[in-house]
Amino acid sequence: MQLPLEKFLTPVTAAALALLCAGALAQGATDYPNRAVKIIVPFSAGGGTDLMARNIAQKLNDAWKQPVVVENRTGAGGIIGADAVAKAPADGYTYLMGTTTTAINATLVTKPPYDMKRDLQPVTVLGLYALVAVVPAVSPARSLQDLVVLSRGKPLSAGSGGNGTPQHLLLEMFNRAAATNILHVPYKGGGPALVGLLGGQIDIVFSLSAECLPHVKSGKLRALAVTSESRYALLPDVPTMAEAGIAGVVATGWSGLMVPSGTPKDIVAKINAELTSVMATPEMKTRLSDQGFLPVTMSVAESEKFVSADVDRWGKVIRDGGIKSE
Repeated sequence: MQLPLEKFLTPVTAAALALLCAGALAQGATDYPNRAVKIIVPFSAGGGTDLMARNIAQKLNDAWKQPVVVENRTGAGGIIGADAVAKAPADGYTYLMGTTTTAINATLVTKPPYDMKRDLQPVTVLGLYALVAVVPAVSPARSLQDLVVLSRGKPLSAGSGGNGTPQHLLLEMFNRAAATNILHVPYKGGGPALVGLLGGQIDIVFSLSAECLPHVKSGKLRALAVTSESRYALLPDVPTMAEAGIAGVVATGWSGLMVPSGTPKDIVAKINAELTSVMATPEMKTRLSDQGFLPVTMSVAESEKFVSADVDRWGKVIRDGGIKSE
């Protein structure tokens, strides 16, 4: 029979051991990171989530003098990548590039392999973004009302970054609000969905601004409306959904960093502090703004509150609309 270790320790020995362990933990936090860090993006390369991950990976690499590697782990509407992080060692060396989809999946997915609130720790929210209803420049729909009329005469399809993504839920919200029946076509990320749109395989995408903005600026895509409550600064001439005649379709997305729950608090705080410093630089603010993000900085506590509120907000949308994962 194996006896508990404490039975063999004198009080002095036990105290010394406790101090030794505490010192080792402190030293580990001081030296963090001392090896490569991995950022898992739960969507394919080329989309807005991937873009944000690569922006911060480069800056963390420079600051920490350690490799910061981005790995795209796609599938199941972001569940596969998030699950990989939720089950990773809680040592601060595996990050998740969390998004609005992470919050949505907490309610939408009936039996997820992890519990988002229990298994994932928000570190910081990095950027907010509008979503934009975009169609190919050759589309006969020059306004949102044109699109509604067009849908009455022929079947239309809309791409998304996968089941349960904001693009998918916004389509469901739009179909209800406009009494349309546009077919949902899931892709493995927002980037591939836009490729399908540009190639004429689908008719519309409620796209992340960071993904569609270059194509709108180049004239390849036409922006019909934004889903934010007010007009989007980088597309000031594009109306909101309400201004375009479709009320009740409002959403703003986010990207942020998460780690496995149980990651030491001092390491979480150190990651947050480094990213706060990175996001405050004029270079990063300009880069992210040009890419379609609204850069933000949040403490760990503020990020926890923000993500929790987003889970609750999307949970209400899903329940009220009777939306099911496909």
